[in-house]
Amino acid sequence: MKKTKAVMVGLVALMLGMTSVLTGCGGSKETKDTSSETKGEVVWWGWTPGSPTNEQYIAEFNKEYPDIKVTWKQTSIDAYDAALKPALANGKGVDAFEVSAGSGNGGIQIFGGQAIDLTDAVKKALGEDYKDKLNEASITTMTVNGKLKALGVGTVYSGNIWINQDLFDKYNVKIPTNLAEWKEACEIFEKNGLYGFVQGAGQGAFNIDTFHAIADNVIPGNFTKATRGEVQWTDESIVKALELWKTLFDDGIMQKGALGLQQYPEANNLFMSQKAAMVMMGSWYTSNTLPDTMKSAIESAASKEEPFTMIPIQFPDIAGTGNTGSMFGDLDYSTAVSATSSNIKAATTFAVWLGTSQSGQQIIADSLNVVPSLKSATPNWDNVKLVNPEKQNEPVKKYLENAMNSGDNPRFGGINADMNQALTDVLAGVAGGTITPSNGAAQLAKTQADSE
Repeated sequence: MKKTKAVMVGLVALMLGMTSVLTGCGGSKETKDTSSETKGEVVWWGWTPGSPTNEQYIAEFNKEYPDIKVTWKQTSIDAYDAALKPALANGKGVDAFEVSAGSGNGGIQIFGGQAIDLTDAVKKALGEDYKDKLNEASITTMTVNGKLKALGVGTVYSGNIWINQDLFDKYNVKIPTNLAEWKEACEIFEKNGLYGFVQGAGQGAFNIDTFHAIADNVIPGNFTKATRGEVQWTDESIVKALELWKTLFDDGIMQKGALGLQQYPEANNLFMSQKAAMVMMGSWYTSNTLPDTMKSAIESAASKEEPFTMIPIQFPDIAGTGNTGSMFGDLDYSTAVSATSSNIKAATTFAVWLGTSQSGQQIIADSLNVVPSLKSATPNWDNVKLVNPEKQNEPVKKYLENAMNSGDNPRFGGINADMNQALTDVLAGVAGGTITPSNGAAQLAKTQADSE
């Protein structure tokens, strides 16, 4: 029965959703697309950024398409796959749905087969040169077997650190640019009863971010090459990066008990409550430079502090190579259109508007939540007011520009589930001293070989 469904869904995708196949134990029936490019009812599934932001996007969309009703249906990322799979199989109640890069939760590798090819729709919206107008990640990571199965809304990048500039100013601390300065900064803050740098090293994804940044500091690009099998995980540059990862714990840069802490909510809350001066977060954190967003984050951290000046800095040159400023990113989420929807045309209009239109991407840009996929959409700094414009405007602008020009350096897009688990285990083991850097590299190499 599962095999029959897979074949039928494939046929539907090839027909670009002109008909839908609903398969049950008693047989199947066809349903036609009852929508048009300007009229229909679309149920949009996803997990991010969530209410009320998604409803704000819908309200903006309806200014141009008042006759397409979009209903946002939200689940948690952890529950997303389990909820979406049967809904798509049933063929009802899902018209557009969010997908992520790779094979993780909501992954395009999992759900791409149940989505239509949006290539022609994007060409119609942007022209034959559409690839030149969109960030590379919005195309490459959403293409499955040569078909564009989803449209990127925005990209998130990592590789940098966020600092509380107010605390740095208060205690006259130099912004760290190398290992010695980073260690010294942490010592000063700790003497004043604060965490210098905080990381939830009990949460694997953020450890991978930090390790990726270290590896790019040693030799730029080798981490990504290792995920692609172009460089061995046992390469001396990877072993060196694992040694430096261990150094962060040995030298006291990582706070005591880091391995027992989660990045969210614990490390985030420590930074937002001004109990820590530095945290390893990426571009998704930029929205906290907006007063209302930061105030909400501070309240969520159970703090009564006022919004403070936070700015992004480059990951310190702990390898002493001069290779700094590396950033790596994936699409935070993309919009796919279900091949079994009865509102394919209307859902396609919505997906294309959100991912390629100037108006749709402008509201994405101004929220500072993700870096827009459309290159021409940048924050309107006349309308975007930061907590401390004098100190934040230029660093944030340069930071976002650097992210958009980071090139072919995926965050998680090239890491399969087995390698993700292996990296999580090895980094925790090396940090805790139960695995040596060389043995850890060998374990990563074995995982790579087993998956080929």
